Amino acid sequence: MPAIWEEPDFDDHELVQVVRDRASGLTAIIALHSTRLGPGAGGTRFWHYGDPAMAMRDALRLSRGMSYKNAMAGLPMGGGKAVVLADPVGTKTPELLAAFGSAIDALGGRYVTAEDVGMSEADMVAIAAKTRHVTGLPPQDASQAGGDPGPFTARGIFYGIKAAVAHKLGTDSLAGVHVAIQGTGSVGGGVARLLAGEGARLTLADVNADRAKALAAELGGVAVAAETIMDIECDVFSPNALGAILDDAGIARLRAPIVAGGANNQLARPEHGQVLAARGILYAPDYVINAGGIIAVALEYLAREHGQPSSLDEVHRRLEEIPGRLTAIWDESKASGRSADQVADSMAQALIGR
Repeated sequence: MPAIWEEPDFDDHELVQVVRDRASGLTAIIALHSTRLGPGAGGTRFWHYGDPAMAMRDALRLSRGMSYKNAMAGLPMGGGKAVVLADPVGTKTPELLAAFGSAIDALGGRYVTAEDVGMSEADMVAIAAKTRHVTGLPPQDASQAGGDPGPFTARGIFYGIKAAVAHKLGTDSLAGVHVAIQGTGSVGGGVARLLAGEGARLTLADVNADRAKALAAELGGVAVAAETIMDIECDVFSPNALGAILDDAGIARLRAPIVAGGANNQLARPEHGQVLAARGILYAPDYVINAGGIIAVALEYLAREHGQPSSLDEVHRRLEEIPGRLTAIWDESKASGRSADQVADSMAQALIGR
């Protein structure tokens, strides 16, 4: 087995820690990519991995993505991520969450966690009993940021899709624009509802077929089998499930001029951004378009650390900056001949001194 620093996705990470707690059954990986701009911030993923090596790959890739995401969003936060290795049935106990909270606290504020796949607002409350270095907690009133970051992520993606349609298709209207959405959970479902509100035509798919069918019925869309969504001829393909779907085979299947969605690490490998560009497909770099959730929970955390109430208005103001960042990336991509992901990576690396 190669050393951690020999892993393909290791990128001079500052810390990679494996946490084991026999009493609770906790096995977790906490990865800090960069704390140059501030404490490493990023959610915790609770997932069953058939191969533990995939958990390490997720932790490394996701923490690097959080460095880039937080930097590009203008947040004084670095990049971190945790994965908790769930058993096949997803057993999650108070003891396991308490042990995980203690592990975060032992890092002394170098890592701040929040919700991600498999974790909930209630889980963050449980973790907060052991550490203050957690965010995504219930807001005290409706004027404050906090709670589930999913709706904020969805709104930022919605703004990004509108920007992509304007840039590639030359229209400011979503009426009749056909969007194929992969994943209809908290984020994908939120994106679908916002798009439907502006008249977009929707094709939906999810590994939970009943969930996709119910949402399609609610919004007047069409549900298709999860394995066929990448073959749909549409204006926008919006991936909002797990990542690494844009590999050679996946990109060859696409029949859309735009890829814009919230899944993390959509490109299977760095070269796949160039493959998209070679096909003339406009790509919205995932860590730029999906930054809405971390914007909300980071502002919540920073306000609490300074003894101040967080501002929901400030969160929404920052969400509205996402389209401008994407447009700047696409303009530079056209001017330089580099793919959009390469441009975004260069911008982020300059911000974190890499």
